[in-house]
Amino acid sequence: MASKGYMKKKSIRDVIVKGNDFIVRVDFNVPLDENGNLTDDTRITEAMPTIRYLLDEGANKIVLCSHLGRPKGERKEKYSLKHIIKRLEELVGVPVLFANNCIGSEAKRIVESAQPGEIVLLENLRFHEDEEKNDKEFAKILASYADVYVNDAFGTAHRAHASTVGITEYLPSVAGLLLEKELCILGEALESPKKPFVVILGGAKVTDKIGVIKHLITKADKVLIGGAMAFAFDVAEGYEIGKSLFDEVGLEYAKGALKLAKEKNVQLMLPVDYVVADEFKNGANCIKVVNRGEIDADFMGLDIGPKTAKMFADEIINANTVIWNGPMGAFEMENFSHGTLEVAKALAKCKGTTIVGGGDSAAAIDHLGYTDCVTHVSTGGGASLDLLEGKMLVAVEALEDKEPFKQYSLFTEDGN
Repeated sequence: MASKGYMKKKSIRDVIVKGNDFIVRVDFNVPLDENGNLTDDTRITEAMPTIRYLLDEGANKIVLCSHLGRPKGERKEKYSLKHIIKRLEELVGVPVLFANNCIGSEAKRIVESAQPGEIVLLENLRFHEDEEKNDKEFAKILASYADVYVNDAFGTAHRAHASTVGITEYLPSVAGLLLEKELCILGEALESPKKPFVVILGGAKVTDKIGVIKHLITKADKVLIGGAMAFAFDVAEGYEIGKSLFDEVGLEYAKGALKLAKEKNVQLMLPVDYVVADEFKNGANCIKVVNRGEIDADFMGLDIGPKTAKMFADEIINANTVIWNGPMGAFEMENFSHGTLEVAKALAKCKGTTIVGGGDSAAAIDHLGYTDCVTHVSTGGGASLDLLEGKMLVAVEALEDKEPFKQYSLFTEDGN
């Protein structure tokens, strides 16, 4: 976001690559099956432009570091990054040396033995609790592997960890091409959206999205609310919701959002019908469509209804900027996926800028096969939410500004 300085951060284009060593924080937090097989390589492929740029420009050596899963400071083989080496090598086209730890004598030996143009992948950073504690000594060790630090992990840009913030104290620090792309696309959409600007918000809890709602109500023309979070708004307006999932803590937030939307003259659109069932499973005994406020006491809403889906789709198709964050229902179950599918279809038909804000929304649009039909699918759930709230991202703040300039000889004439 230009006014917040995100567009003024240095990137790898602003440093001299040839002959220098780089440590790149990537986001290889990818899904694996129970046998350790990779089931989605999107986050690896998204890191390729930065890695290839460094190789093409003559980097001496490239050290990649990432987390995978939540091992909570313990070594757990199911979270080992060794599971992704084969696919990484296939994509990057050069051998990848694997260090069985991210610190220690073995990691140091492998990094030091790497030849010009070779890539080293360090083991999972989160096998050490010092990573999430942003420990200075841990960060200093990571910094010792290179001349320049590159952050290309948008998905962790909202976390102040040793590999995202601490390391910037010891090395010239710049953005990778993926991080730069994420900030440019999301930043521009939020800073100067082409009107009409429509925001679609779903998911379970109002409390998870209230900051987003408050921030975007001041910018959007229309905010469409789906998913279980809609029930907090229903209760706020006196409608019956049966035994639908209900964010009680979010009730007052919902009331506040309704009031703010009215004050800002922004249309906050809520479902007019729901797909309901007598139990939370795809093969429920009874599944039917009912109007808002007509959910029986023994039923729960699990998706927006067909009238709501059409209403939302009409708004999306006619928009010039659309941001979507959160599914419209329990999309992982076919009987309750239709609302989310219709939103995805509408995004695919929209001629404007269409952005999917990571997390469950990204999973949903991928599951439904529409990833290639939208302008941008963010790689970061929590980070994109923070941006949508108007927050600064701590790991981005820690990177070098284009101005005022720090006098590192590594910087090119345009970036010094």
